[in-house]
Amino acid sequence: MRTAGLKARMAAGEVLSGTFIKIPEVSVIEVLAGSGLDFLCLDGEHSPFDRARMDACLAVARALDFPVLVRVGAGTAEAILQAMDAGAVGVVVPHVDSVEKAQAVAKAAHFGRGGRGYAGSTRWAGFATRPMGDILDQDAQTIVIAQIEEPEGVDAVAEIAAVPGIDALFAGPADLSVGYGERTVGTPALTAALAAIGAATKAEGKAFVTWVPDAQVAKDWSRHGVTMFFVASEHSWMRAGAVEVAKGIAEIGG
Repeated sequence: MRTAGLKARMAAGEVLSGTFIKIPEVSVIEVLAGSGLDFLCLDGEHSPFDRARMDACLAVARALDFPVLVRVGAGTAEAILQAMDAGAVGVVVPHVDSVEKAQAVAKAAHFGRGGRGYAGSTRWAGFATRPMGDILDQDAQTIVIAQIEEPEGVDAVAEIAAVPGIDALFAGPADLSVGYGERTVGTPALTAALAAIGAATKAEGKAFVTWVPDAQVAKDWSRHGVTMFFVASEHSWMRAGAVEVAKGIAEIGG
């Protein structure tokens, strides 16, 4: 069961690859589910995913038993609940720059008093076909990834990593670079931030996640302890493939 097993693979420190999905179309999920990637993530923050499109893409993902996360537009209880009920295996929450935000996100994603609202008639719960106890037990599969994208988040990273219910920290290289006043990715400030996040995740036994443009950068940044890589997006891969073909055809004409 690929979807149910993703959290355990993260916790075990397996090196995992996936990508952000920017195009709200179910066929993208179908194609990439057979690619050898370990997971996908619908980008509800920077792409045009409405609730209906998210629901359709997650329906296909569940039917194929392929793990799909959702990056929510904001870490609100409503946004997290909608993604989870639709069938996401977990959520990626942007701009978690304090312990208080991390605690609120973790609470919203999990069942319990004041936490995730219970409904047995959702896709995640099997559409009213399962007993409450089984549904509550499934909560153990839920993945919560907090994005560290501001210098304030790096400053508080040890405390954020220690929050129960947070399974991984996601270093946002572009936002961190901008936050440090840089105009490019790869500066000493970012390197120091990656090292700090890596140390915090290692100390708490949490997974370390980041975005990379390609496998070469992933190999380089693995020295910080990163084991889960969001590699570019299907936008980047489509364009790169088209550029390579166009270049090859152009060379025929000399």
